[in-house]
Amino acid sequence: MQAFSIRDLREKSGELSRESEAGNPSLITRRGKPLMMTVPFTQHLVENGIHVALAEQLYCEGHVTLGRAAKIADMSYAEFAEYLSALNIAVVDYPPEELEDELNVLAQ
Repeated sequence: MQAFSIRDLREKSGELSRESEAGNPSLITRRGKPLMMTVPFTQHLVENGIHVALAEQLYCEGHVTLGRAAKIADMSYAEFAEYLSALNIAVVDYPPEELEDELNVLAQ
C-alpha cells in the first residue's frame, strides 16, 4: 500500500491513478497522520462489498491479522477464514518446522 501526503496529490496524481489501476489501495495523510484511503473500484469490490474487499486486501498484504480482517469484513473468524480459503488464500502461515511441531503435539 502506497502512502501519499495531501500535498503530494497534485504532483503525484498519476502515480495514485496507476496504483488504483493496479488494484492497490493507497493511504492519504495530512501532517503524517492517516486522513483517508483510496480503494480501487473493481468487479471484486462490487461483488463482495467494500468491507470484505478491503479486509481481504489488508490481510493479504499483512497489515492486519485474520481476526482483525474478519471484524472489518463484518464476518465471524470462521466465516472469513472459509471465505479466504475458497479464494486459495492461506489462513495458516506456519513455518514448516513449527507446523511439524504442532502436528506432533496434536498426535500425542
